[in-house]
Amino acid sequence: MGIHYNYKSKRGERAMAKAKKRKDKQALRRSKRAPANGEFSEKTLEYADINKVITLDDLTNPDDKS
Repeated sequence: MGIHYNYKSKRGERAMAKAKKRKDKQALRRSKRAPANGEFSEKTLEYADINKVITLDDLTNPDDKS
């Protein structure tokens, strides 16, 4: 007997394994995706003061708060 004799008999078994693999991949993708209920973390942006004159030092060292 060769492998071709039991190929059709294991068709359901292979289909179930394939479906499980597909379902696991979908669950992994859904867990990586952002939540669907609309709760997104918003980044707060800090803008420069409009009334302050921007100097070269402000442009070259933006992290310096002095």
